[in-house]
Amino acid sequence: MATQGSTSPTASAPLVDMRDISIAFGGIRAVDGVNVDLYPGEVVGLLGHNGAGKSTLIKILAGAYRPDSGEIRINGEKAEIGNPRDAKRYGIETIYQTLALADNVDAAANLFLGREIMTPWGTLDDVAMEAAAREVMGRLNPNFRKFKEPVRGLSGGQRQSVAIARAIHFNAKILIMDEPTAALGPQETAQVAELIKQLKAEGIGIFLISHDIHDVFDLADRVSVMKNGKLVGTARTTDVTKDEVLGMIIMGKSPPGAIAGPGAVH
Repeated sequence: MATQGSTSPTASAPLVDMRDISIAFGGIRAVDGVNVDLYPGEVVGLLGHNGAGKSTLIKILAGAYRPDSGEIRINGEKAEIGNPRDAKRYGIETIYQTLALADNVDAAANLFLGREIMTPWGTLDDVAMEAAAREVMGRLNPNFRKFKEPVRGLSGGQRQSVAIARAIHFNAKILIMDEPTAALGPQETAQVAELIKQLKAEGIGIFLISHDIHDVFDLADRVSVMKNGKLVGTARTTDVTKDEVLGMIIMGKSPPGAIAGPGAVH
């Protein structure tokens, strides 16, 4: 069953289906009855002002918060996500704006941070870890060459490559990307766009949290806009203009090309 907010033509079950999700903090509803979904090989941009609820919604999917009500389905099956470890078990990985990389070590060491490969003698198997890093990076970013230097010396786009490679090496099917092009220049932003296209080609679904409408229109297949904890609406980027999406963000008004959320202004 397609949830309110879905405009996908496929009849297959969504990769992620969040239904009627609500959570309150101190009596204030940060997320109020929101429905969003995500299909394989699709990018859904989550837009809204600070405090709109988009980060809280996505932290529920990532296992950082438990919703007060609602249901999450992964590949059509009800999912129990109580903590980040549960989320990883469902193939959900989050790439935060800070990237959470260890600056003083190289790409391979970051790839296996906390999940290191050991030799039979109990030492780090640097050869195996570098080989795995080269394999995954070869799929994701064939131009990446700086395997031996600490990641602090890498560009912003290359650092994103390392963070994404870590997620997909451990079989992520659902990526949450928080402001992936923030503070990047045009060339690095283009590099991240190429990474996202590669992930889509592999059937990975991506929730893209961003404040940048231009960024989202360039990268996303659909946008879901939130305001004051509620879903304003969801639309294909081909069916709405940037001005209409701006109206969704500022006025909470759902344009003709969008499927409105409850409480949205028409």
